[in-house]
Parts: sequence; structure tokens; C-alpha cells
Amino acid sequence: MAVATFDAVVATPREGKFNKNAARRVRVAGKIPAVVYGAGLDPVAVTVDPRTITKILHSESGHNTIFDLNVEGSALTKAMIVDWQNEPIKGRLLHIDLKRIAMDKAMRVSVPVQLVGIPVGVKTQGGILEHVLREVEIECLPGDIPSHIDLDISGLELHGAIHISDLPHSGSIKFLGEEDATVAHVTVIKEEAAAEVAAPTEPEVAKKGKPEAAAAAAPAKK
Repeated sequence: MAVATFDAVVATPREGKFNKNAARRVRVAGKIPAVVYGAGLDPVAVTVDPRTITKILHSESGHNTIFDLNVEGSALTKAMIVDWQNEPIKGRLLHIDLKRIAMDKAMRVSVPVQLVGIPVGVKTQGGILEHVLREVEIECLPGDIPSHIDLDISGLELHGAIHISDLPHSGSIKFLGEEDATVAHVTVIKEEAAAEVAAPTEPEVAKKGKPEAAAAAAPAKK
């Protein structure tokens, strides 16, 4: 489950203009700008501690973590991180979006699929494993969101595939993707491609003019 034991995230409402200069001043002060919305309430521009948000994003449940949000002047509520922006070079957080969560209402989220084991098709049959679908979209109550879905692939043979329909289903989680969508399969490198990799051929050098034999056989011009 994605409900974590983090301390409440404290958010301080922002006032004044909300432009790039204002956002820069927020970051200089050691905070990051954020927006809180959802649950039928008006959006609120706030500032939060980037260290707290980074800790949540790097946790096992990541952005699917549900935590207590304390917006100063408002009642405590459950929330999730639904979007964030990082600085391209140094990777520092620049901005986040927080969504208020109703624990009694189903929601849609994407969760990672973790492959467990080594397929027999790789171990003994010379195949290669391709992890096609690394995340799947599900619908469930917030308290039932898994941090990830484990998929045992040890029995997967050469040319075999596992689809969304093969994932562990339960009454609390509904998969939203196509049931026949491939999650992982074991394939083999095509013989032609393997031959090229094993013995690359030298490129032919284009020859100009006639071959010597043809030139000798050709009648001289008068």
C-alpha cells in the first residue's frame, strides 16, 4: 500500500504576484513553489520544503505516496504529488503540484511492474528478455494503491509472453489497460542480425571505369 508514515507536509500560502521572479525568490529562500488543488476546493498557491518532497519522491511508493498535507489556515487533508519539475542540469526541484485525496473515492494511478526471476527461455534456451510495459494504469481506492506489482517470469519460455491479463488480479484493483497488452516476453535475435554482428563484412569500394578484362576485350576506337 502507498500510505506512508511521513510527517505532515507543511505548506505555506503564497501572496502577491506569481511570476518567474517571485518563484526565484521562493527558491532562494530555500523553498519551492507549489499548487494544491482537488476535492472540489479552489487551488491554492503555496511554498513547501524541497527536502520533504524529495524524500517522498525517492521513497518506495514514490509519487503514489499518500501523506498528510497541512496548508496553514486550513484543515489537515490527505494529498499526493501529481506533477513536478526538475532543473535540467542539477536536477533540483523547481515546482510541484499537489492534489487533495478523498480516501473513500477510487482514483487512477500508474504503478511500476517489477520482474522477478530469470526466465527459462533466457537461462537455457538462448533467448533475451524484453520488458515492454514498465508501468500499468490501475483504478482503486487510495489506501489500496500498491508501491509496485511483482511479476514472476521464471517460467517464461522462448517466444513466450506475459500480458496484463496474467498480472495478479484482486478485487481491490482494476487494470485499465488492454488485457492482451504485452508486459514482457522472451525473444531471440534474428539469425541475419546475429550473423552481421558475429562477422561484419567490409564495405565494397566503388570501382571507376571498366574492369581490366573488359577493357582489354573492348575494340579500339578508330
